[in-house]
Amino acid sequence: MLTRWGPVDIHELFVGLGVGVAAGVFVVEARRRGRSGDARLLYIVAAALVGGAIFMRMGTWLQHLDLSRNASPVQQWLYGNRSILGGLVGAWLGVHVGKKLTGYRLRTGDLFAPAVAAGMVVGRIGCLLTEKPGTAWVGCPAGCITLSPSQAARTGAPAGIPLHPSFAYEIAFHAVCFGLMWMWLRHKDFRAGTLFVWYMAAYGVFRFFVEFVRGNEVVWADMTRPQLFLVVTVPLLLARIAWRARHGGFREPAAVGGRLSEVRA
Repeated sequence: MLTRWGPVDIHELFVGLGVGVAAGVFVVEARRRGRSGDARLLYIVAAALVGGAIFMRMGTWLQHLDLSRNASPVQQWLYGNRSILGGLVGAWLGVHVGKKLTGYRLRTGDLFAPAVAAGMVVGRIGCLLTEKPGTAWVGCPAGCITLSPSQAARTGAPAGIPLHPSFAYEIAFHAVCFGLMWMWLRHKDFRAGTLFVWYMAAYGVFRFFVEFVRGNEVVWADMTRPQLFLVVTVPLLLARIAWRARHGGFREPAAVGGRLSEVRA
């Protein structure tokens, strides 16, 4: 495991590459849907990036009810753990703020869904190369990660035993989701916003279970902090999917001028 290639921070490099890939996918999909000419989308994407960056950095700040036990906001921003779940929440909030400020009323989830999946594939490579892998895997057949003493000391994982490549599982999950959306689902006449809700619900369920081999700190009821967050939010997403399935399904009700009508927010 490496942290730097010369002067380049590997994790930061792949995060930047992931953002670039996501932006490219977003542009391609916006053009395909005939929505690339609206400059307001640039402000919405910028708001998503700002919100995602803030919540990714600060999403793990409030870890203790006793505020004196938490890092200061400055310390958290500079040295604290980053949270992809926090980043997704921040980006979602940023999109809504951006739409409110610009007056953009069309749903944008189906533009963001494949873009986020593609960006996650690339960004998580940086995590795989630099961060704590996962829990021990006794009898691992192949593909596990074994750390040297120095790598184990840096990541806080045990040395010399096979560990779950938990980030590789996540890369594979997002790659499959991107493939399904890009090659098939985005061409279907689903209601606007459907792909994003499905993708987030699927990721929430997947992430809840992969946490059991991630090696994060267990804090309450045998669950990690991400699991405690997901045990609240995933049922809300699943309830929304169930409500939509019961009230009209997921197909667009009509087409306008040969193109699917956009459902307004």
